Amino acid sequence: MKRLTKGQMRIFAVGQLGWSTLSGIISAWFVTFYLPTQNDIAGGAIQYIMPGLIIGGFLTVLGLITALSRVFDAVTDPLIASLSDRSKNKRGRRIPFMQYAAVPLSIVTVLLFCAPVEEISSWNVAWISVFIVLFYLFMTMYCTPYNALISEFGKTQDDRMYISTAISLTFFAGTMLAFTPFVFAGMLRGSVGFAWSYRICFIILAVISCVCMLIPTFFLKEKEFVDTKPSNSNMFKSLGATFRNGSFRTFVFSDIMYWVGLTLFQTGLPFFVKVSMKLDESFTMIFLGGMTVLSAAFYPIVPKLVKKFGKKKLVITGFLGLALAYVIAGSIGVIGVTVIPGIVYGVLICVIAAFPMALLGIIPQSIVADVAEADGYETGENREGMFFAARTFAMKFGQSLAMLVFTSLAIIGTSQNANSNDITASVLGMTIVGYVAVGFCSLGAIILGMYNEKKVMSTIEKNHKDSK
Repeated sequence: MKRLTKGQMRIFAVGQLGWSTLSGIISAWFVTFYLPTQNDIAGGAIQYIMPGLIIGGFLTVLGLITALSRVFDAVTDPLIASLSDRSKNKRGRRIPFMQYAAVPLSIVTVLLFCAPVEEISSWNVAWISVFIVLFYLFMTMYCTPYNALISEFGKTQDDRMYISTAISLTFFAGTMLAFTPFVFAGMLRGSVGFAWSYRICFIILAVISCVCMLIPTFFLKEKEFVDTKPSNSNMFKSLGATFRNGSFRTFVFSDIMYWVGLTLFQTGLPFFVKVSMKLDESFTMIFLGGMTVLSAAFYPIVPKLVKKFGKKKLVITGFLGLALAYVIAGSIGVIGVTVIPGIVYGVLICVIAAFPMALLGIIPQSIVADVAEADGYETGENREGMFFAARTFAMKFGQSLAMLVFTSLAIIGTSQNANSNDITASVLGMTIVGYVAVGFCSLGAIILGMYNEKKVMSTIEKNHKDSK
């Protein structure tokens, strides 16, 4: 079978630019749009659903909707993975799923922000509930087959690392695109109003994302590069076999710690800036953008480091580096901004976190591909889709756990208004968040230390030699 050229690998990475932009829109704007703060309402924002902690005194309506949609999402991940692994489509097991999902995913993303009633209404609750479920369904239909192709397109370690590097870059680019409404929505607001200033931005981003997601489906012929036998296992049997793989279990548990740490950083950064560093909120984008650019500068050397040190050691280094960044974040509340200016803390955190973010952004995807390939040789079944679906589940579980941890810890030492959407964080709360994040990152490093990289790589190398 053919190997992808470097240009074809870059074409493949464009697909990730598309779906990461849509995912970033939901991550950055879903809560902001439907749970506006008092300042947003003063600026023209509409309350579409009942505000405040009205469900059990600790959960919002939007929080309940999100939680239930995640339950649905947890079911669809292995279901789509199983359907893709068992597909006998003449165009391949992955590309058709991606092609069918791209357009509806883009449309649903926009419609999610178009609640029909311009005031608090149960119709809006129903609308949001339906379209968030559809969003996760179509996102899974695209992402699970897409991620499975990392293993199938990456026929050598060099190819696999190049693909992982390329898609990590496009993931960051897509995430940054999702934040552009911070700039452009304000420019439109005076002429179209608060809601439509964002909707127009989302429509433009959705069109761009749709084109990006479709590009690899039209320019890459899966059957020219992949010749794998469809799996015969049903969803439950395949999922069970995936988690019986000891190497994968170890990786997944450490990966959950990574996603907790990363999400705590992304969610907590605006609060570290405003509450702990005592800086204007605009510095959030400056620090995030600077860290992203600096992290991207390290990308070209990561594959070279992998050849020299191996993947396991570098991911552990990434965990420990991210933990160090959190030590500094937690220390702000201990040392104070009168001793060290807030901007110095911000620069230190971003500089220290940049290299670990490069390592953790590239290498884990390649590890999953390694484990999936080795398992295929050992079991005789090609279940790449299920392995990456399980990793996606770990990501979502880690993100959800991080949000629970953050909202519980950040408010320590404050008095919350249960009828308001404003989150009041304290310096004490943010200090605790920082040190708890250190614990999660350190635990991730310890767990990954038990990953048997030598066994996985020797299985791959042995079978490559036997096939020659």
